[in-house]
Amino acid sequence: MMAVGAPMLVGCKQEAASTPARPIPSVPVVTVSSQTMPDEPEFIGQTEASRPVEIRSQVTGILKERFFAEGRDVKKGDRLYQIDPIPFKAAVSSASARVAQAEARLVQARQNFARVKPLLEEQAVSQKDVDDAVAEELAAKAALEAAKGDLVKSKFDLDNTLILAPISGRIERSRLYEGRLIAAQSDLLTTIHQLNPMYVNASAPEAFVLKRGRERASNRIQGASLYELRGVITFTDGSVYPHEGKLDLLEVGARSATGTRDFRVAFPNPDSALFPGQFVKIRILGSVRTGVILVPQSAVQQGPKGSIVFVVGADNKVEIRPVQATSWRGSQWSIEEGLRDGDRVVVEGLHLITPGAPVNPVPYKDAAASAAPGQRGDAKSESATKPEPVK
Repeated sequence: MMAVGAPMLVGCKQEAASTPARPIPSVPVVTVSSQTMPDEPEFIGQTEASRPVEIRSQVTGILKERFFAEGRDVKKGDRLYQIDPIPFKAAVSSASARVAQAEARLVQARQNFARVKPLLEEQAVSQKDVDDAVAEELAAKAALEAAKGDLVKSKFDLDNTLILAPISGRIERSRLYEGRLIAAQSDLLTTIHQLNPMYVNASAPEAFVLKRGRERASNRIQGASLYELRGVITFTDGSVYPHEGKLDLLEVGARSATGTRDFRVAFPNPDSALFPGQFVKIRILGSVRTGVILVPQSAVQQGPKGSIVFVVGADNKVEIRPVQATSWRGSQWSIEEGLRDGDRVVVEGLHLITPGAPVNPVPYKDAAASAAPGQRGDAKSESATKPEPVK
């Protein structure tokens, strides 16, 4: 039995010795370096007229006529509505008559005072008669001023029976029509929207605002000051609005209900392509981010605790590196933390490598044509997606 077993052991040793060692895999890598890139955060916004003006009547009366076509452009001074003017014309006539009466009374009072004043020196009248004449003249003056005030008010009311457009813009539909009793300063008749310029209102999360402030303080974000920032609109169909806007307002405080801070960008709207209530994407231009490292999208994987990449060390051995992949630009991820200048990141062949194993790094062949400035490799021309989980 031992004689038979010995040749078998010798045969197994010879077979094991003849098994070739596993070859070191060659993997494409990019050598990354930091660079300065445009920083263009994007938000969801909604358009709003820069000057919406509500049209209300200054007087109470019957709506007699409407002059404008609904939904059209109107110019400042155009006629909009006519309130029945007849009662107001009568009020003007009555007020004018009261002014005339007060003027006549004042003339009479002055003449009476002129008569009694010299008689006092002759002791033909008492001091009380003179005092009464003075009081009568003062009362007549007061009555005249009151009558003139009533006349001004009645003329104002008459003038406001014809309602004119206070601004140029696009007018909404009329909310009330002929024959309706209009209550002064309460019933809304319509609204005129000034569409040029047009506002886009958006909100930034409080965490974004805080982070942005820290990055500006540390010079990670540089460029235009707050009210020099510009905006670009992308519509829901993917088309881009041809005119750039300018940051017009940053609210002083945050909304407690949503934890966001509102801001507003003003856009020229010469062709009325923008209209109130549109939902759009707004991209803010004017800032740059320093120290940005870009890696191809295929290099970023999703590990148990977040995004990771595989880095080839100085000894050509693979290590896993946790990274913070914040956003993608085309087919590349922007890495904020986890990589340094000169790191060699594995782009393809991830199924051939394991952490700690040696590899043969080779330049990423397709990277040369699309390499970004300051980086000797880039991703293939494919759509950027979220990091894929490690298999």
